[in-house]
Amino acid sequence: MGGRSRGWAAGPLPLPLLLAGLLQLGAAAQVGRWTEVEISLPPGDNITVFVKRGTLTWPTNLCNIIFQRRRLPSLIIKRGEKAVFTFECSDPEKHYVLEVQKNIDCMSGPCPFGEVQLLPSRLPALNRTFIWNVKASPKVGLELQFSSPRLQQIRPGETCPDLVTYSISSSVEKTAVNIGTFCSNGTVSRIKMQGGVKLALYLPWNENRNFSGFNITNRSSIRRLCIIESVFEGEGSATLMSANYPDGFPEDELMSWQFVIPPHLRASVSFLNYTLSNCEKKEERVEYFIPGSLTNPEVFQLGDKQPGNMAGNFNLSLQGCDQDFQNPGALRLLFQVLVQYPQSEGNKVYTVNLSNERAMSLSIEPRPLKTSRRFVPACLICEGPTRCSSNLTLTSGNKYEISFLCDDLTRLWIIAEKSISCTDIGYCSRKSYQLLVPSDIIQLPVELRDYTWKLFVPKDKISLQMSPAQKLQQHTHDKNCETTFSYMLSSAVQGQNLYFGSFCPGGSIEKIQVKTNISVVLRTFSPGFFNESFRQGMNVTFIPSFKDEGIFTVTPDSKAKVYLRTPNWDRGLPPLTSVSWNISVPHDQVAHLTFSKERMGVSCETGRAFMIIQEQKAKAEEIVSRDDEPLPKPRDLHHNFWVNISNCSPMQGKQLDLQFCVSLTPRKMDMMVIILAAVGGGSTLLFALGLLICYAKKSKNKKDSKEPAVGIYNGNINTQIPGKAGKFQKGRKENDSHVYAVIDDTMVYGHLLNGSNGSSTSPEVDVYRPFQGPMGDRPPSPPPICSRISTKKLHPEDPRPFLLSESDGEPYTFSHPKTVALKGNEDNGIPLLEKKEPEEVME
Repeated sequence: MGGRSRGWAAGPLPLPLLLAGLLQLGAAAQVGRWTEVEISLPPGDNITVFVKRGTLTWPTNLCNIIFQRRRLPSLIIKRGEKAVFTFECSDPEKHYVLEVQKNIDCMSGPCPFGEVQLLPSRLPALNRTFIWNVKASPKVGLELQFSSPRLQQIRPGETCPDLVTYSISSSVEKTAVNIGTFCSNGTVSRIKMQGGVKLALYLPWNENRNFSGFNITNRSSIRRLCIIESVFEGEGSATLMSANYPDGFPEDELMSWQFVIPPHLRASVSFLNYTLSNCEKKEERVEYFIPGSLTNPEVFQLGDKQPGNMAGNFNLSLQGCDQDFQNPGALRLLFQVLVQYPQSEGNKVYTVNLSNERAMSLSIEPRPLKTSRRFVPACLICEGPTRCSSNLTLTSGNKYEISFLCDDLTRLWIIAEKSISCTDIGYCSRKSYQLLVPSDIIQLPVELRDYTWKLFVPKDKISLQMSPAQKLQQHTHDKNCETTFSYMLSSAVQGQNLYFGSFCPGGSIEKIQVKTNISVVLRTFSPGFFNESFRQGMNVTFIPSFKDEGIFTVTPDSKAKVYLRTPNWDRGLPPLTSVSWNISVPHDQVAHLTFSKERMGVSCETGRAFMIIQEQKAKAEEIVSRDDEPLPKPRDLHHNFWVNISNCSPMQGKQLDLQFCVSLTPRKMDMMVIILAAVGGGSTLLFALGLLICYAKKSKNKKDSKEPAVGIYNGNINTQIPGKAGKFQKGRKENDSHVYAVIDDTMVYGHLLNGSNGSSTSPEVDVYRPFQGPMGDRPPSPPPICSRISTKKLHPEDPRPFLLSESDGEPYTFSHPKTVALKGNEDNGIPLLEKKEPEEVME
């Protein structure tokens, strides 16, 4: 009564709880139905099935095998047995794996040759591994045939895309040897082994395959560890490796690979990785049987370049040696076989003759290209018929016959370098060199990337002068080079970061002089260099050393503007560096000079930066701008002129980079000038005739009186005061002793001028004087480095150093003339130049 009351008091279950209970019962029934498995093994097959926990570290209490109402962690089913079991979890594939082992004895009875079946069938959806152990006599060869898809060998640690994996091993004197791990979709069609074989096929839990994919057949003895056959039906590649890779190859064993290649394709072998063991007897090597070879087998060391460009089937064998017992080492080999179409029918051969070259090397190598194709045929360069590789280096003094095994030669380029040194100044000064890419290199069907000439000269003893075959244009932002190649000039002095710039044909620069070692790089930008190669070439001569780092000789074109800029444009002119431009102006043209900015833009830590413009004519005025002054406004120049730019020691971040432009326009002459010139010409003619008549008369008088020639100082004339008839029969006006042909400037006899105190008047010391020497050979010189005033700021309380005025504070030349004493009595009635003549004129 009481129990009934308690049940009634509880009342019926709420609807949510009732539904939850029904769902749990249904789920339990569903789990039981999903995981129930029946495996039955016939008594005739030597098969054993293992159901065991996988390698994942799941908690062991989450899932167990329920067999005959018992919870078991694993289950073994032998031949002739039947087992029905379930899993107590809905995802047994996460906890369990299944392994099927089948032993095949070919020693006591006939082998079951033919296609290998996957037995037993209807296995649970677990990760499955089928293992076949085949026992055979060591003198019997067994062959595993893989129809479709063929196999692809993978390296240790790699996984197959579909996770379907074959693992094949053999045995040598009861020692297991791993032949390799393979995936589907490859080139390996057969594997022949001597003696026993173990093959394992791994299938993931969601793979529904019901076939093994291989057959077993019997073959005669192969007398080696194994033979792997690789069949190519078109272009492709295969990566293969020695047995036990990456562990050592078995001692004194032999392993072979057979390659089946379509006759219209070519095959090449390249070793990706190898090591050698320590041999006591014999020698480790590889042997090739190449169709058409007269020296089969061809023997190569593992460090040699391996054959390439092979047509037809060929074999490759790896031979081990007797190893040192105490320190055996390890023989291992990883290699690749590339099969592809040749470059052209007949595979054209190119001759590269470098026998007359000196200190030169040339490399043909792959250029860095990105590609998305699954298979990318290799670009190989072959030296001779079969020696092929992805890189080839040619050296001077030799002659080469090369060919290409490549579907796209734009994937290769050429990089070459040549050194020219001058050690004997006398010999170099009489010799010139041509910077010219040899025609044998230009004719190759591969793009020339860089050809570098490195020119070396003794420091401060000799300099270099380069004259291009065609005048050059400097590459600037305002005018880009549009040719297929250009020259890049930079200093080759160690530690000197000086890049002169990039130059291409079609400009106005006809000569470049550099102070010391330089690197000249001819760089191409398109395959069209072959058609423009006639524009290349540069003649190098050796000249006396000069002070500037570089001098550019420019002859502008009247139809185009010339843009020029300082070296190291992106980084700034190096400290204390001077560069000059010698710019020619035709006599019927006027040059217009313009700078790209108003100031130099450099901040000097020590010294001063200068920009100097000077026309190449007598008494030419120098136009000078310092770093703290504006640059000259655009101006016209009527004569050849120099532009010199000299740097100070700049502060960090404030560098010197200048660009200027030169353009030519016809020189204008108005009608008034022409008329005046004509009138002046007539007057000049009449004046010349008068002078001629006068000169004739004077010559006659001089012949009669035997007086000295006009324009020559007569030191024998008595200089006493006139009045004594015995000495002067004529007055001074009628006497010719004071006549000079030309007195051009008072500076000619400036040393005869006397001061009020009787001493000579000297020019002011430390005052800038314009350059008056010969023009054109050397640029105007900036102030010496030691005289450049520091721009370092002074403390207000520090004493100010003695400074000249701003106009005189940066001297260019220093004049210190000697004092000249004059002899004679003064006569205030005689002009200054007609006082007593000196006994000696000093120059």
